[in-house]
Amino acid sequence: MNPDGGPVSKIVGPGMAVGRYGQPAEIASLVAYLARPEAGFVTGADIVADGGFTA
Repeated sequence: MNPDGGPVSKIVGPGMAVGRYGQPAEIASLVAYLARPEAGFVTGADIVADGGFTA
């Protein structure tokens, strides 16, 4: 569920570096990258895809 445009997004969205919630395709592209052989050297990493919310 993507709450973009809902009442919570008006409160939380401005606090994010990108100012909006992520789209499913944006998360899917990260997953696709991690599944590629080029990401084979990425091990034990915490990759946060939260639009800068925790930054």
